[in-house]
Amino acid sequence: GLRIIEKQGHAWSQRIDKVLRALTLGGQSAYVSTYTTVLGRTIYLPVSWATRSDESRYITLRHEAVHLRQFRRYGVLGMTLIYGLPILPVGLSVGRAWIEWTAYRETLSAYADTHGPRAAADPALHAYIKLQFTGPAYLFMWPFPRMLQRLIDREVQAIEARHAAAPP
Repeated sequence: GLRIIEKQGHAWSQRIDKVLRALTLGGQSAYVSTYTTVLGRTIYLPVSWATRSDESRYITLRHEAVHLRQFRRYGVLGMTLIYGLPILPVGLSVGRAWIEWTAYRETLSAYADTHGPRAAADPALHAYIKLQFTGPAYLFMWPFPRMLQRLIDREVQAIEARHAAAPP
């Protein structure tokens, strides 16, 4: 039942883009051009997908696979409630942050698997992840960058330990 749809020209994606631009006062202006999205069993690809490297696509699809499993587990209604309501839809969204953190843990692992275990420790990658949580991309869902950095550091340590323990 998996579907893959390009956002460019997709009516619902265009509507979501307009709503996000309005809610963030233009801060989230890359929904259609840059962000890959999962809704239900559908992956919506951004305009930039065609120009991404194979490694970048792989990392993104690992992240999105987490969301596909979440939708299968919680259903569309459950994901909508978790993602959209608690505590505030804008500014402090515990549910959205939890859902996204689970997927960004996979992003860190995918970076390590693709580029070597030290790649997950890259400060630029960490800054990008923190900006996703604290900035307009996900409606300012989690305003605690130091807490995020602690979570990232713990995950990087776990990734490095797994890689060190893996047979060559």
